[in-house]
Amino acid sequence: MPVQTQRLDPYKNFKFLVKFEGSNDPVAGISKVGSLKKSVEVVEHRAGGDPSYSRKSPGRAKFEPITLERGLTVDREFEKWANRVWMFEGGLGGESALKNFRRNLVIELMNEAGQVVMRYFVYRCWVSEYQAMPDLDANANAIAIESIKLENEGIKRDPALTVPPDEPQFEGETI
Repeated sequence: MPVQTQRLDPYKNFKFLVKFEGSNDPVAGISKVGSLKKSVEVVEHRAGGDPSYSRKSPGRAKFEPITLERGLTVDREFEKWANRVWMFEGGLGGESALKNFRRNLVIELMNEAGQVVMRYFVYRCWVSEYQAMPDLDANANAIAIESIKLENEGIKRDPALTVPPDEPQFEGETI
């Protein structure tokens, strides 16, 4: 019987890392990443000699915002990034940091063994929405979550990750 070289099972969505481009350290505590989505506008037009039906052509591409969520801690990275776009009481001319308010992200999906199987680059992100604190409820038993909504100008899958890694195999006895 030939050895199985292709993975048949889909990857799970719970093992991932988010990094700022240029850093090997993951962003602390990210528990949820919104979907990476691109849509292309449809431009309908008709030929002058045949008004009975429409033709369709691709228009502008649009990249949907991405939401990052994490448990609320003393780390202020989300807040600092959101304040680069608009700082309350920043003073005239100091309310935004236009030089460095955009950042590129790297999102890595891993298999169950922790091997990176997909990597996406997300370009020119900036914070359009920042939730500093969730609704508070004394009767709840939940984690306090902070979130940011990131506008972006493009996503690209890493072409260097073309061959899936050799996944570890169990070599021991079974029951």
